[in-house]
Amino acid sequence: MTIIKASMAGTVWKVLVAEGQHVEAGEDVVILESMKMEIPIAAEEAGTVTRVIAAEGDFINVDDDLVELA
Repeated sequence: MTIIKASMAGTVWKVLVAEGQHVEAGEDVVILESMKMEIPIAAEEAGTVTRVIAAEGDFINVDDDLVELA
């Protein structure tokens, strides 16, 4: 199991994946908005999304969990 974490604080602008979806390494899974910039967060390894933890509109701190992969 792999947890994709936020690399910076911001608001979840868009969740790009759904539970059960397969993602490849380097594929964007969430886009954060911070200081009017969009910051894509990518999966570091391939896997299947088992849980989407963050929801659009949530405020996220550094190292908060966003998506769980198996």
